[in-house]
Amino acid sequence: MADRLSPLDVSFLYMETPTTAMHVGGVATFEPPEEGFDYDRLVDLISERIALVPRYRQRVKVVPGRLANPVWVDDQDFDVTYHVRRSALPRPGSDAQLRELVGRLMARQLDRNRPLWEIYLVEGLSEGRVGIITKTHHAMVDGVSAVDIGTVMLELTPEPREVPADDWSPTRAPGPASLMVGAVTDLVKRPTQALDTARSAVVDARATAGKAATVASGVMQSVVSMARPAPDSPLNVRIGEQRRFGMASTELDDYRKVRAAHGGTVNDVVLATVTGALRAWLLTRGEPVKPSTVIRAMVPVSVRTEGSTAGNRVSSYFVDLPVGEGNPVVRLHQVSFGMRGHKESGESVGADAVVQMSGFAPPTIHSLGARLASGMTRRLFNLVVTNVPGPQFPLYAAGARMLTMYPVVPLAKGQAVSIGLTSYDGGVYYGLNADRDAMPDVDVLASLIEESLAELVGSTRP
Repeated sequence: MADRLSPLDVSFLYMETPTTAMHVGGVATFEPPEEGFDYDRLVDLISERIALVPRYRQRVKVVPGRLANPVWVDDQDFDVTYHVRRSALPRPGSDAQLRELVGRLMARQLDRNRPLWEIYLVEGLSEGRVGIITKTHHAMVDGVSAVDIGTVMLELTPEPREVPADDWSPTRAPGPASLMVGAVTDLVKRPTQALDTARSAVVDARATAGKAATVASGVMQSVVSMARPAPDSPLNVRIGEQRRFGMASTELDDYRKVRAAHGGTVNDVVLATVTGALRAWLLTRGEPVKPSTVIRAMVPVSVRTEGSTAGNRVSSYFVDLPVGEGNPVVRLHQVSFGMRGHKESGESVGADAVVQMSGFAPPTIHSLGARLASGMTRRLFNLVVTNVPGPQFPLYAAGARMLTMYPVVPLAKGQAVSIGLTSYDGGVYYGLNADRDAMPDVDVLASLIEESLAELVGSTRP
C-alpha cells in the first residue's frame, strides 16, 4: 500500500501559496579538494547516496475526490540531473552575489509533479570556494525525521564512505481505483476521520467552522499569557513572491563567554543578540522605540522523546524580546527570565495542537485549517527565530570541506523576515529569509546581529 502523507506533512502542502513557499533550505560553502569539485562530481555523489533517502525519488499523488490525504509514489521518470542543477557567479563571486542568487532561487516554488527537492552547485565564488544551495519541501523533511539529501551527502572525513550498490527501480504507481479503495480502508480504520469525511460530503459548513474555531480556541488557551495580540511591527506586512537573503557569521565561543559571565543558556544569548539587532534596526528606520517596546518571537523547540525517530515533534515558545531596553546585559537577563518561565510553566503550543488545527481530516478541511493557522500567526507573533545546534567538527562532501552553513526558513503569511541559525565547527551562522519589497535593508539587520553580539561580548570585559 502506498505511504500516505501525515496530517502535519500535508498541511504544509495546503498552506503553500505563491507568496508563502513551504520549502526549507540551506546555503553551504565548501573548500574544494586538490582534485577539484565540479557538477559531475556532485551528481555522482547524489546518485550514490539517494538510496539512503528513498523519499527523494518519490512524488505526491492526490487521491481522487480527495477522500484521503495524498500518497507518496515512485517517480517513474526520475532524473537526478533535473534536481541537481548548476549555477555560477560572475567575478568577483562575492558573498553579496551569492545572497542575491539565494533570494531568487528560494522565491520559486517546487514542481509538485516531481520529487519536491532541488540542489544547486554554485561555482565562481571568491577564494576558490564553491557553494551548494538546497531546497526541500517541508512535507518531505517532516515526513522523514528531518533526514535529507544534504545530510547523507556529508562525511566525517575527506575520504567518502562506501555505500551499498543501488539497484532501485520504480514501483508502478497505484491507479485511481486502488487509491480510492485505500482511502476508504483508512477511513474505516479511523471512524473519526470517516465521520468528518461524511460531514464534508454534505457540506456541513457550520460543523467545519465550529471545529476550526474550537481548535483555534484550544491553541489560544494553551498560551494564556500570550493570548493578547502580538505588538504592531514593521515586521508584519503583506508580502509578495520575491525574496532577499541575508547572512551573518559569528563565533560560538563568543556566546559561551557571555553565558559564562552573565548566566542563562547559549540560546538565551542568541535571542538577546537578535533582540539587540532588532532594536538597532528599528532605530535605523526611525521607528518609535520606547522602554516598553517588544517584538514577539516564536521560538521552536524540539520535544522529540529520547530514542524516537518518527517525525519531528516541536513545541513553540512565544517570547517577548525586549527591544526597548537599551542595556545589553539587562536585555539578556529579561530574555533568560522569559524563557525560564515558559519552561517551568509548560506554556507552549505543542505539535499535537498544530496538527489538530491544520490536520483534522479530510483534506478539504486541511485547507481551511491551514489558512486559519497562517492567518493567526500575524496576531500571535512577529517573527520566527530557529536555532539548530550542529556538529562542532568539520564535515566533507566528496572531499570538499564545508566551511559555513546558513539555514533558510520559509516566511509565514504577513511576516517580512524569518531568522534561522546553525552552529557548526566553532561558528554560528545566521540566515535571514526576507520579503524583497518589505526588507530592502535585510543586509543591515544581518550586520547588526554581528554588532549586537560584539556589544554583549564587550560587557564581559572588566
